[in-house]
Amino acid sequence: MIAAMIFLISFLALLQFFVSYGHSVVAASREHELSEEAREICGLRAKSIAGDQFRRLMALAALCPEPEGGRLQVRVVALYFQMLGLARTLLTRAIPSAESWIDAERGGCAYAVAVVLDRRIAYNRMMAQRAGH
Repeated sequence: MIAAMIFLISFLALLQFFVSYGHSVVAASREHELSEEAREICGLRAKSIAGDQFRRLMALAALCPEPEGGRLQVRVVALYFQMLGLARTLLTRAIPSAESWIDAERGGCAYAVAVVLDRRIAYNRMMAQRAGH
């Protein structure tokens, strides 16, 4: 019984840490301005991105080669996006006001992936220029 309680408390503490970390990654990405080229490639017209574009942006990011160490951020954002989807399913009936925050946060996840894609495009352009010289 005590072991199960320790496990539950540890799991909840880890979950709280992960949610805080995922939120901070999304918040940090909002400070990055997307380049016009990335907006064109992603098919984005507005400044904000809807959460329903997340999967398409993930597919585009998967097609673009990445620099060393760029994979962890995408995995964190993807898992955070899935957790938000689960929270939306479970919480919106009990707390209707949570839906708008969750939708905004899922849009932030999509924007974070667009930022990663923008960085990958810039990195690959730089590598192509180096190879050309």
